[in-house]
Amino acid sequence: MILIDPDLEPDPALKPPSATPRIVPGAPATSRNHRLPSARTLARFLAPAQGAVRLRGEVTVLLTTDAAIRRLNRQFRGKNKATDVLSFPAEGVGTEQIAGDLAISVPTALRQAIERGHSLSAELKVLMLHGLLHLAGYDHETDTGQMARRERLLRARLGLPKGLIERTAAPRPKPLKVMQPGRRGGRP
Repeated sequence: MILIDPDLEPDPALKPPSATPRIVPGAPATSRNHRLPSARTLARFLAPAQGAVRLRGEVTVLLTTDAAIRRLNRQFRGKNKATDVLSFPAEGVGTEQIAGDLAISVPTALRQAIERGHSLSAELKVLMLHGLLHLAGYDHETDTGQMARRERLLRARLGLPKGLIERTAAPRPKPLKVMQPGRRGGRP
């Protein structure tokens, strides 16, 4: 089930975030690719993604604001900052048919989509897959790469761009070799 926070801008592309990252040429923040997809569109992705993760039970996805996700992050994780996705696995008696809940910040997802040059819809799907893996018990902060491998496999299967773990674990580019003036061919 997809829920849209009533405090969320009806169309985040119409009101770019105050700290908009560089715009990818040909993909301005107000383009069609950066509009919030319908709940129906995202629900059509959620079912096969949940099946691919092999996660049973109902999942609710809340699309919300940076302020709301910051409050949730502070309350449940002790981190006073906005984030892109939070996962809340169901616990306790009577939760056999409930897998858990996800909260996704649409403004953060929009900034990330613009930075990476893909649609808001694709970014929301990447975040949903990442959150579903957390609901299934994976934890990239404590495992030895299992979640990253699973996310990469499922992302390819579901036709999604680079996943969250790959983005943060990408090797840094090597520094350019600076040649001294008057030298050619890089020889000393």
